[in-house]
Amino acid sequence: MSKPGQQVISRLRQMILSGELESGQRLAEIPTSEQLGVSRTPVRIAFRALEQEGLLTKLAGRGYSVRQVTQDEISGSIEVRGVLEGLAARQAAENSLSTSQSKELIELLKQGDELFENGSINEQDLTKYHDMNRRFHQIIIEASNNPAIAEALSRNEHLPFASVSALAFDRTNLKQEYRRFNFAHMQHHAVFDAINNGQSSRAEAIMREHANATLGYAKIFSQMEDSNDKMQVIQSR
Repeated sequence: MSKPGQQVISRLRQMILSGELESGQRLAEIPTSEQLGVSRTPVRIAFRALEQEGLLTKLAGRGYSVRQVTQDEISGSIEVRGVLEGLAARQAAENSLSTSQSKELIELLKQGDELFENGSINEQDLTKYHDMNRRFHQIIIEASNNPAIAEALSRNEHLPFASVSALAFDRTNLKQEYRRFNFAHMQHHAVFDAINNGQSSRAEAIMREHANATLGYAKIFSQMEDSNDKMQVIQSR
């Protein structure tokens, strides 16, 4: 998928997640493309992708509407992904990585290190992270040698925010987003270390926790920043 297309999908996800696009709100290509400052083509692609993810509903006429999504639904779908990917990591550790799988994972980790070394992240960086992240997870699933895991994950991906590719990016809080995605990347290092050393239980636990990183840690870091802001106010008095 093109970079503009991926960025539009990410931006619309975030707008739905934040409530900027409300449940039941009608969306059409032209006004959405004008709002986002892009052509109609990436918007059309984004609408179709978000319909597949369970975030939009195609209307009988033209356009789409924002589907009502509950926090329980999001949490449930992410938990299922965590269980499935945790099992994949466990079995990958038990099977041992092939030489080619190990080399590619190491290269992906290096790419991630370079992405985060400047201490900041932007929307263009997210496109790079998206591709790197998707391939990292794919290799682990392949290394499990269990086709049933890939099949189950494919079905689960039609639920809101269940796909490993369903990344949302808040452009209004770049500091938070850097922390969130950098933390997720550090978990990539940890799960690779566990798999590479045959630590199956550790690999499974890290991968299950990792499934919550793209959404759950945004709230944690927001709370941390709020606490820090309050502390600074108290100290300045």
